[in-house]
Amino acid sequence: MGYDFIIVGGGSAGCVLAARLSENPAARVLLLEAGGRDRHPFYHLPAGFAKMTKGIGSWGWHTVPQRHLGGRVLKFTQARVIGGGSTINAQIYTRGHPLDYEEWRQKGCEGWGWDDVLPFFKRAEDNDTWGEPLHGKGGPLGVSRPRAPLPICKAYFEAAAALGIPRNPDLASDRPDGVGFYQLTQRDARRSSAARAYLGPAEGRPNLAVRTGVQVRRLVVERGRACGVELAGGERIEAGTEVIVSAGAIGSPWLLMLSGIGPADHLHEAGIEPVLDAPEVGANLQDHLDLFVICEVTGPHTYDRYAKPHWSVLAGLRYLLTRSGPVASSLFETGGFWYAEEGARSPDIQLHLGLGSGIEAGVAAMPNGGVTLNSAYLRPRSRGTVRLDPADPWRAPLIDPNYWAEGHDRTMAIRGLKLAQEIMRQPPLRPFILAERLPGPDVRTDEDYAAYAARHAKTDHHPAGTCRMGVDAGAVLDPRLRLRGVDGLRVADASVMPTLVSSNTNAPTIMIAEKAAAMIRAEQGL
Repeated sequence: MGYDFIIVGGGSAGCVLAARLSENPAARVLLLEAGGRDRHPFYHLPAGFAKMTKGIGSWGWHTVPQRHLGGRVLKFTQARVIGGGSTINAQIYTRGHPLDYEEWRQKGCEGWGWDDVLPFFKRAEDNDTWGEPLHGKGGPLGVSRPRAPLPICKAYFEAAAALGIPRNPDLASDRPDGVGFYQLTQRDARRSSAARAYLGPAEGRPNLAVRTGVQVRRLVVERGRACGVELAGGERIEAGTEVIVSAGAIGSPWLLMLSGIGPADHLHEAGIEPVLDAPEVGANLQDHLDLFVICEVTGPHTYDRYAKPHWSVLAGLRYLLTRSGPVASSLFETGGFWYAEEGARSPDIQLHLGLGSGIEAGVAAMPNGGVTLNSAYLRPRSRGTVRLDPADPWRAPLIDPNYWAEGHDRTMAIRGLKLAQEIMRQPPLRPFILAERLPGPDVRTDEDYAAYAARHAKTDHHPAGTCRMGVDAGAVLDPRLRLRGVDGLRVADASVMPTLVSSNTNAPTIMIAEKAAAMIRAEQGL
């Protein structure tokens, strides 16, 4: 059968779009997701995040060798499961700074300033703590306070205060400066993914079809209009109104290029006949690079001991009985925003306190237990690319974040790491900290820090910008997220961001989808 709307990608944005567009029974909507269903319990338990960066629900992609990190190849987790990043992330709910969105507006993206996007953040939210004027209640997405803070978190706040960094009770407000507990995309101590919050309640609608485990091979474009999709097995499905690509900052440009929409020279190189020469498809890739401090602790002050089988069983029983304890923790529910660059227009460093060590793939675990403080420079100037593999364009895309191509990013990232070290060395944390193990005492000069980063840095899982919206000649999309040069085709996910927001990206991606759905419904009279 044919559909009015085909949505490619069942991640955070795709689930929102499917739910919102199908609210009108006159709209026939199909959602296609390459990954599977979220049936495994790890997808729903908050602490299941520790398993996610190690491969569950992921494409298993890596970067190309990073020239400015000594040629290192970094693991680059991207979700392959219904709900996308919202199903496998650390559930941190942050929005970015209002000036991020004002910058979008100043670049010509009218309708995307802070006052324009705030109503869509609020529309999504069911916040258990905060309400008007900045937060919403009654929306699909559960947003909650942490259920399982530990005493070391309070000591972290006091250590930050010793350096003049204030406590902030709402890190998702319009003034996120300071440290505090993050709000989390949880409801009743369970992950509130876009799949559960948006798609679950909508799936009974007769006008909505959801197919998982199907990969779109290409978008079908005829006479300058997107009219459907072709699946990997050859099946073709028609779209009467629009095709909406919501496959993420890596998947969306990858699919566009596989469909002949991208830089013509590169498409020829990969054996793809160009449909539209769009040089900036797959360009402008931005990501937050994460550097971290790991300290060994003096006792069972974090959740590391629960990695052992008998402790894990006890934690599971506690969660089943009380919805509290280690299983109720996202493990990174404490952090904050502060400054690396003097005179920065808003905080440019984000901190995540990890209640353990070795939580993420490739990060060292302390044999006697540890605590991690991640730092990331939030407004990188470096720009990378997503490209097809010329040897086999349907193989994994070539992901090049081009970390530290701009020396400014390196300088600010090292300052952020030094800030994290200073926090961990303050007196309030001394009863908890036995010793700093990474970077450790042998790392002293900026060259030492750069070498440490080349060995240990990781992605913060925040890629964006590869199908950017704008009004200049190079923009891939217009500010209504319509692809320039092909009718009936829209992109809605983190790839549309002109510049990366100064925070985690899941809540902004859900906001983008909420706004896209509202624009589509207004245009189509739905």
